[in-house]
Amino acid sequence: MSNLQLRIMTAAVLAPVTILLIWLGGMSFRVLAVVIGFAIFFEWTTLSASKQTRSGLTAAWAVLSIAAGLLLIEVPSLQILAILAAGAIFLIQRSNWAAAGLLYAGVPMVCLAILRGDTTSGLIAIIYLFALVWATDIFAYFTGRTLGGPKLAPRFSPNKTWSGAIGGVVAAMIAAAAVSYFSFDRVKYPMVILAIMLSVASQIGDLGESWVKRRFGAKDSGKLLPGHGGVMDRVDGLIVAAVMLYVIGALVTGSDTPSSMFIGIVLQPL
Repeated sequence: MSNLQLRIMTAAVLAPVTILLIWLGGMSFRVLAVVIGFAIFFEWTTLSASKQTRSGLTAAWAVLSIAAGLLLIEVPSLQILAILAAGAIFLIQRSNWAAAGLLYAGVPMVCLAILRGDTTSGLIAIIYLFALVWATDIFAYFTGRTLGGPKLAPRFSPNKTWSGAIGGVVAAMIAAAAVSYFSFDRVKYPMVILAIMLSVASQIGDLGESWVKRRFGAKDSGKLLPGHGGVMDRVDGLIVAAVMLYVIGALVTGSDTPSSMFIGIVLQPL
């Protein structure tokens, strides 16, 4: 079976499942967020195995598992994030890479679950997030290949260009406007402006993951997704953008509840 056939088969299975879980929200999406978090941490620790210690790895898995369990029983997100931060501080003297991996996997796991929640506004928020990240990825790739030009960050990823980065941001703005229009019957410009920041964050996440792979001489982050490489390869931009959206929402509204978070962002002038 060719790599293209594997990619198509994997996408054909995962895409409908992911869409269904996004639609259902609540516990269903929390489980998806936990699976993503565990997959990221597994790939992170596999990539950085040469920098890991057995004790550090064991402790990191324990903290991540506790955080996931608390997330599933709906403990407030700030408490879970505090546990992850404390775990990272404990780990940093044993293994910097384990500490970094715990935060890289655990914080987005929490943010994704809280952003979706089980409300209609949470559904809009997560569709908005996925739409602008996917638009960024797709159009950054095709714009960069078409227009070429100066490299964006050759030290981290030699194929990415400034033209691609700009094309990705423009596409994210269009995607945000479309989600806004279909959700609220008009374009809410704070959503479009916010999309610029989230698109940039998404591309930084992509570059960061590329740097980690280059640091350890790996082409892909793993082999969990046949034909696609690893989970980190597919969600590197999404998880960084999710964290930024969560943080901005919490700062704007003073709340970590998904409906007030996203509606607050939409209604507040930026």
